[in-house]
Amino acid sequence: MLRGITNLGQWITWNPDTRQMDVGEGGSIVFDRERVGEISNHVYSGPDWLNAEGRFVSPGFVDSHTHPAFAATRELEFELRGQGKSYQEIAAAGGGIRNSVKTLREIPEARLSDLISERFNQFLDYGTTTLEAKSGYGLSLDAELKSLRAITSAAQQVPVSVQRTFLGAHEFPDEYRENRADYVRLLTEQMIPAVVEAGLAEYCDVFCEAGVYTPSETREIARAAQHSGLAVRLHADEFVSTGGAELAVELGALSADHLMAISDDGIQALAQSDVVATLLPGTTFFLGQNQWAPARRLLDAGAIIALATDFNPGSNMTLAMPFILTLAVIYLHLTPLEAWQAATFGGAKALGLSQETGSLQPGFQADCVIWNCDNYRQVPYFYAMNLVHSVVKSGQRVR
Repeated sequence: MLRGITNLGQWITWNPDTRQMDVGEGGSIVFDRERVGEISNHVYSGPDWLNAEGRFVSPGFVDSHTHPAFAATRELEFELRGQGKSYQEIAAAGGGIRNSVKTLREIPEARLSDLISERFNQFLDYGTTTLEAKSGYGLSLDAELKSLRAITSAAQQVPVSVQRTFLGAHEFPDEYRENRADYVRLLTEQMIPAVVEAGLAEYCDVFCEAGVYTPSETREIARAAQHSGLAVRLHADEFVSTGGAELAVELGALSADHLMAISDDGIQALAQSDVVATLLPGTTFFLGQNQWAPARRLLDAGAIIALATDFNPGSNMTLAMPFILTLAVIYLHLTPLEAWQAATFGGAKALGLSQETGSLQPGFQADCVIWNCDNYRQVPYFYAMNLVHSVVKSGQRVR
C-alpha cells in the first residue's frame, strides 16, 4: 500500500464548497490506506511514495455508460456506415443490437467473462478507475443473467470498480417483435426479479427511443425496477425527442443519457432536477452524425452533466476517455476543465457515487492518474494519444 503520490506537478479535483474544479500545483496526495487523507504542501521521499516527478495528476475517470458485455465486433456495419448506410437502416435489416444478440446467446459464459476482463483492463490503461457496465445483448432471461454474471466475474479479476446495469430493455428480441407487451411483461415479472434475487445489478436502464421503447413502456419497466430496489437510468432522446429527459425527471432517475435530440422542455426539466445529463459525444462521432448534445445550453440552464464513452460494438468502439474529452472540447464546446469535471465528478454523480469517488477529497477512494504531460489542457489537446503514466486504484499502483 502506497503512502501517497508526491512531487506533484499540476493537479485538479472537484471542490464541493465552490462546486467547481480546483487547480493546484505541487505538494503531495497523502493516502489513508485506500482513501485520500489530504493534499499536502510537503514533498516526501521513500519507497512507499510514488514520485510524480512534476507530472500532472488527476482523479481517475468515472465512465458512467458502457456496454462491454458483447461477444463479437461489428466492423462490417462500420464499413456500411462509411458507404452511406444509417444506423437505423442497418438495424432494420437485422444488424445493430439484434446482430449482437445472436452471438451473445451462443458464446460460453466463461469466454464472455474473459473478453469483458480484457476490456476492463483496457479501460484502466486509459485512466478509468470506476465504470458502469451494462448487459443488454442477451434479451432473454438466460442470456441476460449470463451477461451480468460474466460482468460480475470479470470485475473480480481486474482492479477497477464496476457498477452493473441490467439493460434487458435494450431492444425487442426478434421472437417478441410482434408481441411487445409479452416481452415487457417478461421484463417486469421475470427478468427484473431474477436479476435482483441473484444480486447481479445496481441499476436498470431502458432504451427510450422512437422505434424501441415508448415512454409508456419505459415507465412501466422503470417502475418495476424501482419497486424491486434497482436505481433507474435511461437512454433518452438520442435520435428523436420523445420526452425521455422529462420522463427521467418524473421517475427520479439517476441520469438521462445521450440527449442529442433533447427538447427545450427536456433541458429545463433536467436543470430543475438532480438527474444528471450524461453526454456521449463518441457516439455522434462514430456514427458520422452532426447532431451533438447541447452541452452548453444544459450547463447554462443549470443542469449537471457527465461525459462517458458509450463503449459498444455498434455505435462507439472506443473505451478511451481522453478522446471523449477531446470531442467534448471541440464539438460540445466545453472548456477542458469543464470536460474534466464531467468525466470525473459528473460520472460519479450519474452513478450515485459522488460521495466516494471522482474527486481527490479527503475520505474519497484514492483513485488517481499520473499523466505524461504538464497540465490538464494537454490531455484532450494531444488527441488519440495515451498519455497515462501511472494509475493508482484504492491506494495501490495498478498501471
